[in-house]
Amino acid sequence: MNKMLLVFSFLLSALFAVAQQDAWVFFTDKPSVASALADPSTILSQKAIDRKLSQGIVIDERDVPVNESYVETLRNQPNIMVMAQSKWLNAVHVRGSEADISAIEDLAFVEAIQFADRNLNSAGRSINYELDVDIEATEITFNYGNAQNQVEMISTHMLHQGGYTGEGLTIAVMDSGFPNVNTMAAFQRLRSNNDLLGGYDFVDGTEDVYAFSNNDHGTKVLSTMAGYIEDSYVGTAPDASYYLFRTEDVYNENPVEESYWVAAAERADSLGVDLINTSLGYTVFDNANYNYSPSDMDGQTSFISRGAAIASEKGILVVASAGNLGHTAWEIVSAPADTEAVFSIGAVDADENLMWFSSLGSTVPTSYQKPDVVAQGGSAAVIDKNNAIMLNNGTSFSGPIICGSLASLWQALPWYSAPQLKTLVRSTASQANSPDRFLGYGIPDFNQALISALSLSDNRLEEVLVYPNPAKQGFYLQNLQTDIDLVIYNTLGKKIKNFKVQPSANYVSIEGMAKGIYILKLKTQSHSKTLKLIKQ
Repeated sequence: MNKMLLVFSFLLSALFAVAQQDAWVFFTDKPSVASALADPSTILSQKAIDRKLSQGIVIDERDVPVNESYVETLRNQPNIMVMAQSKWLNAVHVRGSEADISAIEDLAFVEAIQFADRNLNSAGRSINYELDVDIEATEITFNYGNAQNQVEMISTHMLHQGGYTGEGLTIAVMDSGFPNVNTMAAFQRLRSNNDLLGGYDFVDGTEDVYAFSNNDHGTKVLSTMAGYIEDSYVGTAPDASYYLFRTEDVYNENPVEESYWVAAAERADSLGVDLINTSLGYTVFDNANYNYSPSDMDGQTSFISRGAAIASEKGILVVASAGNLGHTAWEIVSAPADTEAVFSIGAVDADENLMWFSSLGSTVPTSYQKPDVVAQGGSAAVIDKNNAIMLNNGTSFSGPIICGSLASLWQALPWYSAPQLKTLVRSTASQANSPDRFLGYGIPDFNQALISALSLSDNRLEEVLVYPNPAKQGFYLQNLQTDIDLVIYNTLGKKIKNFKVQPSANYVSIEGMAKGIYILKLKTQSHSKTLKLIKQ
């Protein structure tokens, strides 16, 4: 093929790419909402129901899946590709020409269409370029290895010494590739303990999340939390459980990646995940018409930030890397780190100095601080797909270092809600009294956070027991020392009864309740406790 023909072919391809538009189609309603909410087990796992129950989070219409008949109708529209769907936002991501997408608006079940190209409808999106610089590839052989500084800087090693290593917590990791996680030695501890729970590749549409081998960014990110090489490397939550989701397409920058991310977050929620770590950020795209501007980093404009906010409302603690644009004209945090609901993490070096690339908070006054906190993201120790320990730069790694530490802390403080845990960590960080747009609240001290929480907790629920259990007509709350609110739920998370209970009147009648297993939630002003009751 001669040069002229090559150029012509390239121009045709470019014109075709521009002609193809991306958009979100929002639906008017959902099917069978009432019946789904009456029996949440039809739409959520029991672990998800339990997590919401423990935090007092209502299961609502957003948890109900989108109408599949609507989705199928869209798939049958001329020249329309359905790329992803979101139950939380009751929307699907489509691709096609502007004319073909616009024609969808005539369908009765379509409430609105939002084009990624803002010139078409005053909407838009973008991606943050993550640094992934190999500084050194020297193997380390002592204790935490090169991970020692990044772990000890935030006192997570003290949590580990106390036996808090993330056990019982589940983390979903959204990233660009996880090659060899299912085979390499650094994750053998996870596999042996059945803590590697699987995942999904939303980019290629396959259950085999390990198949894509051309990028190991996700493998490295996971290693900062879950990696374990005896006497050489320990992540911040080596005994947590993990789901892995590939949502980032390393070959293209397109708004569909936001939709993949939201779809993954929804799946994580339905599986009962406690935390989400995302080392991805969105600002600009291959098609410049889709780009966001810095003023759009308001926590409400981008599709991914809106989805992340809902994930937080559902009780998930979402941790996002702030981004690596601090040295560029863009400068500020990227989506979804821009939303107040997300815990956004900047980067410092080994000497606790701000890294030159770490994205900053906005100069526009807001009611919340970004970034939230910082951790080591300069010369951070990671493990690559070849099981080699090396040092990399990026908020991609300071974020999961914090995420794993949050899981370990949450194990120690299971009565805390996600918002309470974030507030606690901020309050014990190095700049708690004078946060700024550079370091946020500063470098957290997870051991001090635990000490503070335990000193504030009155522990008056610690010794409370249900007797008798199983019970027939009623039960006593033994060792009750303070007035409490008691709520009884069935195993589907539906509230059955609620009471005010005092130490002097600690008998609770359950006459009229059906036989079965129930969940009792005891609450004081400071914290709560969950117990199981069997009604005979």
